[in-house]
Formats: sequence, structure tokens, C-alpha cells
Amino acid sequence: MQFIDLAAQQRQIRDKIDARIASVLDGGKYIMGPEVRELEGKLAEFCGAKHCVSCANGTDALVLAMMALGVGPGDAVIVPTFTFAATAEAPCIVGATPVFADIDPDTYNMDPESLTRCIAVAKETGLTPKAVIAVDLFGLPADYDAITEIARAHDLKLIGDSAQGWGGTIEDRMTGSFGDITTTSFFPAKPLGCYGDGGAVFTDDAELATLLDSLRVHGKGTEKYDNVRIGTNSRLDTLQAAILLEKLAIYGDEIEARNRVAARYTQALHNKFKTPHVPDGYRSIWAQYTLQAEGRDGVMAALKEEGIPSVVYYPRPLHTQSAYADYPMDPNGLAVSEAAAGNVFSLPMHPYLDEETQDRVISALQAL
Repeated sequence: MQFIDLAAQQRQIRDKIDARIASVLDGGKYIMGPEVRELEGKLAEFCGAKHCVSCANGTDALVLAMMALGVGPGDAVIVPTFTFAATAEAPCIVGATPVFADIDPDTYNMDPESLTRCIAVAKETGLTPKAVIAVDLFGLPADYDAITEIARAHDLKLIGDSAQGWGGTIEDRMTGSFGDITTTSFFPAKPLGCYGDGGAVFTDDAELATLLDSLRVHGKGTEKYDNVRIGTNSRLDTLQAAILLEKLAIYGDEIEARNRVAARYTQALHNKFKTPHVPDGYRSIWAQYTLQAEGRDGVMAALKEEGIPSVVYYPRPLHTQSAYADYPMDPNGLAVSEAAAGNVFSLPMHPYLDEETQDRVISALQAL
């Protein structure tokens, strides 16, 4: 049994991917070819953003967002501690200071009250609160209404880290259209993944989009050899853009399938485990389907004996990791994140998980 079955997806669209790759090879434009611009237009249209700027990977997308928003030394960026390292790594790369916030116990996303406390502690330590990165963890959009209100009240820029959640919705709005900038990742295991590395940045601000386009190509100006600012080299390969075009064409259907899989899991398991909570008006894309259980290791061992894979995202919050242990945090502590790290585990989740295979997972869990 596969935790994420990329081969099943490939079988559905292999002929189209092969044709796209052949077209790139025939055209010979391997960097920033026409497929890149085509993809950027279709990604923006899909999520309702005005502008999309692709880049080399999801971490670069966050770093580019930091650079474009002028985040740097002396600035504080509020981030959740229960997330992948890239969320806090990006502020550090530009010389800023991450400040760790706790999460909501039900959604695993940033707790707005913790965000407010972190802004205060940043000021107390002599930092200038500059931005907040709200993570759409496991595919569920963050509480953008509450976080946006707080960000505006404190003059903070709002970045959505939607590496796991691009395509999720709140009412009639999709991730990619919230805040000042949204970033995403096309790492192969993501819901919309390529066959290598890739990322993108979304914004409704035309000036920010132009700046991001310059920053991803060495700070280019209007002339090739007149670099007008310090930038970086973060371009999406044309081959990856071509592959993503075919994956994007079926992405809406795959989101529907992911939600059907998640609904079956929840219906069968909600009386035995803490199942994921999706607030009213929200829609997750289910990058992960995550349960909580005391005695998690025993549960995972039992699944392994049945040939069923499971994975822990994440076993250590960032504030407990060596590289981030000395950064500021919520003065009330980060107990919810620490508890989640000790109890969460994720089940096989992908759009091609058939009911028979899913029932094997459910039966093994119900038998415990």
C-alpha cells in the first residue's frame, strides 16, 4: 500500500505528460519557456489571484516573499511552531527573527490569540513586527478572517504559506487570494506536485508581482545585464511547468476525490480517534489526513504489521529543534503544539485511494 500513490495518477495522464515533455524538447526553451508563462496564467486563474510568479521551490517562494516585502534584520515574523522548517527558515535567511506562535487544537493552524501575544513579545524584545506567515497545514486554510484583522491592526504584512493547502477554500475564496502574498510548493508529494522541485508566489499587487519577477532572476532590470537590485536565481524549469499544466487540468477533480476519501475516513473513525476538524464554510484539500491518539506509536506499529503505512507530521515543533531553540515565542508557551506533536499521525491519502484499500486501513484501526 502506498502512502501517496503518484504512480496511479501518472497512469491517468501519462500520454499527456509525455506529449508535453516532447513539446518542450522540440522547442528547446528549457528555462522560462512558454509553458512557464502559460502555467502562471492558469494557476492565477484557478485560485483567483491577479498575478502568479513561479520559482524553483516552495522555500524560495517564501524567501522571495520576504525579500519583496522588505523583511530583514531587526524585523520579527510571526510563524506557527507546528509546521515544516521552511516557514521559519525563510525569515532567518533574510536576517529577520521568527517568533513562534501556538496552534488551534482542532485545526492545527495558527491560533489568532497566540499571534497577538507574539506581536507583543516581539516588541518587548526590541524587534519590529513586520509580517505574519499563516500556514494552511494539512490542506486546511488558516483562519484568515481573524489573522487578517490582527495583521491590519498592527500594520503587519500577511503571507499565506500554502505549500500544503493551495486550492483550499473559505466560502467563495481560495488560498492564493488571501493576504499580501501567498506561496506554494510543487514538491512531488504535494497535492499539486511536479516531478522535481518547483514553487510559486501569488499576489493581487502588480508592483509586488513585478518586483518578484525581478528578484527571481538575479534582480534583473529592463536590460539583461543591468541588475537593478540584489536578487537570486529561482526559476521554474520549463519541463516542470509542462508537467504541472497537465496535473492542474485534473486538479479540481482530484480535490473532489480527496474530500470523498476524507469523508469516509471521518465517518468510520470519528468515534475512536480525534479526527480532523473542518470549520463551517471551509474546504480542505487534504494534503494529509491526520488523526490523534494517545499511544500513537503502538497504533502505528499495529498498522505496519498489516502492511499499512503511516507518517508523523510533525514529531518536533520548530521551537524544540536545535536551529530554532533560541528564538522568541508565545509567552504563554506552546503547549498545544507540543501535545499535537506527541499524538498525531497521518494515514494514506491521495485521490486514487480506492474504497477496498481504504477499508483495509479503517478495519485495522477499528480493530485496535
